[in-house]
Amino acid sequence: MTIAEVLLEDYDNEIANTRRTLERLPDPLGDFAPHEKSMKLGKLAMHCATMPLFGLYTMEDADMDMANSPRPQADFTFTTAANAVARLDETSATCRAALAAASDEHLQQLWKFSFGEHLISHDTRSKSFRSLCFDHLIHHTAQLGVYLRLNQLPVPALYGPSADEQWSPS
Repeated sequence: MTIAEVLLEDYDNEIANTRRTLERLPDPLGDFAPHEKSMKLGKLAMHCATMPLFGLYTMEDADMDMANSPRPQADFTFTTAANAVARLDETSATCRAALAAASDEHLQQLWKFSFGEHLISHDTRSKSFRSLCFDHLIHHTAQLGVYLRLNQLPVPALYGPSADEQWSPS
């Protein structure tokens, strides 16, 4: 099994978990934030929906300097839950194709991630992909789950049962 095939097993699961969470979002609560320092629900949803772009950039770009990136800024404008799901479907399909095409050699190359002179990481592409795409996505999808709970909305069972639904392995 190639490195990409192993990563795709987890990728498909994490995208499905994020999709199920985004599908639960109520359209009128896009401006909700649990605290003044918290990201608004709508912006957080769109951040999750566009997170696969980080994975795509890890596959396609020689490195990434966030202070001088040639990549366009993602649009975090939330309109509806359906729009967020559609955006996730679009970005995740593009990222999945790039990951599926990546060779073991490509995934073992070092990939530098920085903000100007500040080095954030300099790890293999596969480790950078796990950190910037998986870990980051899992973190923010879990935040959305908290936002759902705070608004008395059902939280999906992602890694085990939630208080609202049973879980079954896929």
